[in-house]
Amino acid sequence: MTRQLTLCGITFLAALAVVTAANAQDQQVYRYIDSDGRTVYSDRPPPPTAKNVQPKRLGRNYIETNEIPLEARQAAERYPVTLYTFDCGELCSSAESLLNRRGVPFTSVIVSDQDGAAKLQALTGALNAPVLQVGDKVVLKGFSEQRWQSTLDDAGYPKTPAPRRNAPTRAAVETDKSAENPPPVTTPPAKGTDYPK
Repeated sequence: MTRQLTLCGITFLAALAVVTAANAQDQQVYRYIDSDGRTVYSDRPPPPTAKNVQPKRLGRNYIETNEIPLEARQAAERYPVTLYTFDCGELCSSAESLLNRRGVPFTSVIVSDQDGAAKLQALTGALNAPVLQVGDKVVLKGFSEQRWQSTLDDAGYPKTPAPRRNAPTRAAVETDKSAENPPPVTTPPAKGTDYPK
């Protein structure tokens, strides 16, 4: 009975939180014990028979749904990153890999395209890539991991990305492998022959 009341209370509180979050920043809510001994949460003042009345304030509720961590988003707003690149082999892939490892949101400009080449030419006066632009003033020509790391640090980007929320567990990976190689099918012994000897 207590578990059901607790579950009802939690469900009611969750529904109340959703409704109140949309309506006000700080709304008054009351928690009290009614005359039947049940715990009640309400935005209306409790009746005079209520016991253990506790006024509460609810602030805004929100759910963080953005995959990019707050620190990286703030850095990207102040100093957006643009990578000028093309299919130049290991050098360009190392440059892009560095940004991905750190979880830096960036825009790629492919300089083998006419529009991309024009943008790079206007920025640097040359057509050599890779080029990293951090914000509107810092332009790093050529890939140097140490210089790029230092510049990203100065811009406030996190050194490592946030862990994934839905990363598969080791048990899930092992389960998937076992599904690839199912155990051999064995036929049950004939009826009456499975008695111990």
